[in-house]
Amino acid sequence: MTVSPAPRGALRNRTDAELPLRLARSAAHTDEGAHLRTADFPKWFEERRHAHRFKVERIAFDQLERWSFDRGTGNLVHDSGRFFSVEGLRVVTGERPFPEWEQPIILQPEVGILGILAREFDGVLHFLMQAKMEPGNPNLLQLSPTVQATRSNYTKVHQGTDVKYLEYFTGSGRARVLTDVLQSEHGAWFFRKANRNMLVEAVGEVPLDEDFCWLTLGQIGELLRQDVVVNMDSRTVLACIPAARPEDRALHSDTELLSWFTAERSRHDVRVLSKPLAQVDGWRRGPHAIDRPDGRYFSVVAVAVEAGNREVTGWTQPLFEPCGTGVTAFLTRTIGGVRHVLAHARLEGGFLDTIELAATVQCTPESYVGVPAADRPMFLDLVLNADPRRIRYEAVHSEEGGRFRNAECRYLIVEVDDEVPTVPPPGYVWITPAQLNSLAGHAHYVNVQARTLLACLNSGAVSV
Repeated sequence: MTVSPAPRGALRNRTDAELPLRLARSAAHTDEGAHLRTADFPKWFEERRHAHRFKVERIAFDQLERWSFDRGTGNLVHDSGRFFSVEGLRVVTGERPFPEWEQPIILQPEVGILGILAREFDGVLHFLMQAKMEPGNPNLLQLSPTVQATRSNYTKVHQGTDVKYLEYFTGSGRARVLTDVLQSEHGAWFFRKANRNMLVEAVGEVPLDEDFCWLTLGQIGELLRQDVVVNMDSRTVLACIPAARPEDRALHSDTELLSWFTAERSRHDVRVLSKPLAQVDGWRRGPHAIDRPDGRYFSVVAVAVEAGNREVTGWTQPLFEPCGTGVTAFLTRTIGGVRHVLAHARLEGGFLDTIELAATVQCTPESYVGVPAADRPMFLDLVLNADPRRIRYEAVHSEEGGRFRNAECRYLIVEVDDEVPTVPPPGYVWITPAQLNSLAGHAHYVNVQARTLLACLNSGAVSV
């Protein structure tokens, strides 16, 4: 996307002051948009589900087409040398509870586009959303961004059809950029993977494909209250939009917050080393899965896919499948009359720069069965045992269905009082939603799970 120059000598405002207000107006329209009532969305979505043939089945590794284990390294690779590969990673932190470990990791160095196209109807911004099938989604079809494509996809390495609406995101002059941020994906499963998270506004008319619909931000917020409807890629884009929030005071100034974050990045001594997949300690490769003998964390599996409305209608691929349902939760409280959430400086082996801000709790509880209490994630039991009356938001969402199979997480925002003090344990900080939103406008500050909860705040799915 190119930036058109201003007329000679003309200056522009550094920020678009109107955009947060326009987004707030869109978020206020929860019941109906210009083209579809929220109450009618399930019928439209079900029609799209039955309009195409979708089928996904587990297969053995030797049934993969154009994928194979490299004879020298054991890495799982595609014969084109593109898409992604599954390789090995060794991480050394010297910190409890996991001072070091080894694991399979997805290596996908190319930067993809996650883009939502916006347009005003009757003075209200609407967002062009797609009913898109991903092989790892537990329910296959979910609500996706307008464009959700890796570079291999949109350069047609797979020799498939064109990515619809891509031209609005690639500098054709058909849209103006509202937000464009490079954001990380899951640092536990991807090695330094990032995508452009884009919101652009169309210039002129936009033809409507049958698998797409226009929704207001408020309508998407209503759908975010439901389980496994809005996919991860939509959520991360919505986390990057500049929300209009009234608070201009916080427990920590922005400078103090950035200084704390920089200190957290600096204090961790992390070594991340690539290694052949065949040599990863603690993992075994069978005919149908790469997994651990203790059954913890995740496994690598293979699937065969049929999808009538994708750029390629049939293919095979590996997927990562977690062992259990995750829990991601922000604790929240008012401090001095201003709402704050408790963020955690989280270290993950695949992050580009050591840590990113995460929710208060982010883990898979099944992985900690039998683990000493001192080594369990801090605040996990508080979240799991929360009084239902103190749960401000709760829904199950799945993670990225193009790489992960049945990866579901229970997302929560839980109200607390003085049981969590204003001076939290090391590695944690109280931050306002506005501060979190501001950081999400920059690369590699807020991790993908925390961005899901931020999307819920931005869209009005939850009000704190």
